[in-house]
Amino acid sequence: MKATMQVIVMKFGGTSLATEEGRGHAVARIKAEREQGHSPVVVVSAMGRLGEPYATDTLLSLVDEKHCGAHEKDLLMSVGELLSAVVLAARLNEEGVFARAFTGADAGIITDAVDGAATITSIDTAAIKAALNEGTVAVVTGFQGLDGTGVLHTLGRGGSDTSACALGVALEAKRVDIYTDVDGIFTADPRVIKEARALKTITADELFQMARHGSKVVHAPAAELALQSGAHMRVRNTFNEGEGTEVVSLNAFKPDSVATAVTTVSDITRLRVRLPYVKDDPEAHMKAQTEVYRLMADESISIDMFTPMNDRLVFSVPAKDAEGAVASLSAAGFEVASRANLGKVTLVGSGMHGVPGVMARVARCLMDQNIDILQISDSHATISLLIDEKDSIEAARALHRAFGL
Repeated sequence: MKATMQVIVMKFGGTSLATEEGRGHAVARIKAEREQGHSPVVVVSAMGRLGEPYATDTLLSLVDEKHCGAHEKDLLMSVGELLSAVVLAARLNEEGVFARAFTGADAGIITDAVDGAATITSIDTAAIKAALNEGTVAVVTGFQGLDGTGVLHTLGRGGSDTSACALGVALEAKRVDIYTDVDGIFTADPRVIKEARALKTITADELFQMARHGSKVVHAPAAELALQSGAHMRVRNTFNEGEGTEVVSLNAFKPDSVATAVTTVSDITRLRVRLPYVKDDPEAHMKAQTEVYRLMADESISIDMFTPMNDRLVFSVPAKDAEGAVASLSAAGFEVASRANLGKVTLVGSGMHGVPGVMARVARCLMDQNIDILQISDSHATISLLIDEKDSIEAARALHRAFGL
């Protein structure tokens, strides 16, 4: 690669590529980076959303998923990105910018063998570097790669963000720009809270916490990779010239408030699993608790907000997994009670670490709205509240107001 040319990874989402206008904006962005002396590597998602002909959900609607194997679903879902890569590369060539479409395999992306939710394990960048040395724009299919035996796997919804961030790390890119149809990362979902505002800066830790607690702006594994690698990332709007939101390390940015954003997740079920009383038989209590965790892992069910108590274990699962979780636990002899139709609201902020009184403000805020808190979990940068789903939006709005977001 020419020493004077710095790699910029540019990822364009489905709404950015769904129309001729959107693709025109993407091409203009790519040309602008080249004019600044950069070598763009472009990562693409499938074009559009459900109902549009090449969107991932539209492709999935072509088959009855009950009769389509996991590998076949991966093959079907990979088609949308392939179409996007070819169409955008052709558009770039039409504009006088020599470009080549790369599949995940062409780009050297190697994954593990998990269907539908694979993890990138390594990237051989030789083919992309060769293209860049020739002055070619590499347009790479996001969301996919091959395992060690040559079988295709996809990375889970939003996985093109992860493809972009992983390529950025592997290529030692100057930055990774995630282009979407909004002006950056907001303090809340602007479709739900009209007062939400776009952030100029956010720490990588806060972005990761937002992603894992419900925000859909950036794929959670991509946010985690940005946090671990220190990769320079921005989230920008394809359709305007705004600078978007810059993602920085906590060491490079000191938050001036305790909270940065609020997120919501719906369709949650809480499970209460009876365990042997800990004071009667500590060993049996711990053995039973460990067995619960194992059973959920065997069923590939992600558990959240787990709270061990003297005679029970309380945790939440996605509503779609609740029936299977209860069946598995009951078959193993556990007594299980469930409560459905719950939601989780999470206050996110690196500035809350070590600050007294934040939880008191949160509790007062929800009490003033007559919203019952069923369960609480926290970390150095989050406070999550399990509440009735019908109260989730009002709770998020109240927290957004109370913390001046």
